[in-house]
Amino acid sequence: MSTSNNSVRLTGFLGGAPEVKVTESQKKFAKISLATNGFRKNSKNEFVKETTWHQLLLWEKQADLAEKYLGKGSKITIEGRLANRYYTDKDGIRHFTMEVVVNELLLLGGKDTD
Repeated sequence: MSTSNNSVRLTGFLGGAPEVKVTESQKKFAKISLATNGFRKNSKNEFVKETTWHQLLLWEKQADLAEKYLGKGSKITIEGRLANRYYTDKDGIRHFTMEVVVNELLLLGGKDTD
């Protein structure tokens, strides 16, 4: 078993172009939606594709790489950690979200053709 208590590794395809922004303290970050696919058998014993969406957060140099090289359908592998946070929307409603804060990014090229 790994000695890390909070470690995630995912390989999948981007659902859209990275959303790149800069904080008030001038730190660049990128938000990415990553789709991972799995298969299961349904009640008719047919294989059915299931897609799970993951929200990724990349900082500084990785955000630069994402901005320069990634687009919708790009295939990547990431390693990172899960982070939970709350935010309040414009209507004052509090929401919970879970993201993967990426610490390693591998560009695999290619696009999802399924």
